[in-house]
Amino acid sequence: MIPVNSATAKPSRNLWPHAIIAWFVIFAAALAAWITFAVRQRTDLVRGDYYEEEVHYQGQLDRLNRTAAIRSQVAINYDATNREVTLLLPAAHRAPRPAGLIHFYRPSNASLDFQVPLAVDAAGRQRIGTETLRGGFWKVRVQWRAAEHDYFFEQVIVVDEASPGLTAAPSNAK
Repeated sequence: MIPVNSATAKPSRNLWPHAIIAWFVIFAAALAAWITFAVRQRTDLVRGDYYEEEVHYQGQLDRLNRTAAIRSQVAINYDATNREVTLLLPAAHRAPRPAGLIHFYRPSNASLDFQVPLAVDAAGRQRIGTETLRGGFWKVRVQWRAAEHDYFFEQVIVVDEASPGLTAAPSNAK
């Protein structure tokens, strides 16, 4: 046997204990970072004015439920050749003349939104010129008050700028 000089021999090192300790340090740091991130997030599920907001939302549901009974009598039509939108209200809502708003809503560009006061004639019809209406997807929302009740109707129109035309379909407003 050859004698081994203990002064010149290097002891072999096992890296596994260091790797395990490093793994737990990295895991603990990641867990601490995630907890810090999670704690700093706002988790408010209720608005400060939740009661008033609920009252407004319930009012909208009531308007929609009232309008459901007369939905087939309300119409919004777009005439591409005359460049006008025509609103027709039911006969029962013509006298006295209802008060309300017609809101043209452009989901892709809020700066194009505009409102027109409701001013129907004796036949329950109102025509709105749309010469400045840009082509694209529009939601026409009508809210009016007649016979001491509020109503709401919404219809989607798509105006094609290249060749005047329309695709209109009642929306499922909620």
